[in-house]
Amino acid sequence: MQRKYLAKIFVTLRPSVLDPAGVAVQSSLKQLGYDNVDSVRIGKYIEVIITEPDERKARQNLDRICDQMLANPVIENYRFDLIEVESQTGVF
Repeated sequence: MQRKYLAKIFVTLRPSVLDPAGVAVQSSLKQLGYDNVDSVRIGKYIEVIITEPDERKARQNLDRICDQMLANPVIENYRFDLIEVESQTGVF
């Protein structure tokens, strides 16, 4: 039996990689008076619906998808949350 899973994927730059967009946002926040913001890092959020027979297979395929397409493993880290969704509920 096939199951549908919603993957909520978070891609962020590795801590050692400079984040110019984050620096720009932090600078703008300081100009707006938010002196209490010590650091800003910008990332990506992606949702994917995947159909697989079980959660283990879904996780394996999502790891490959993230490594090959959604994240640059040299400079980015990723993590994902996986939630089984009911295909008949009209969710996606």
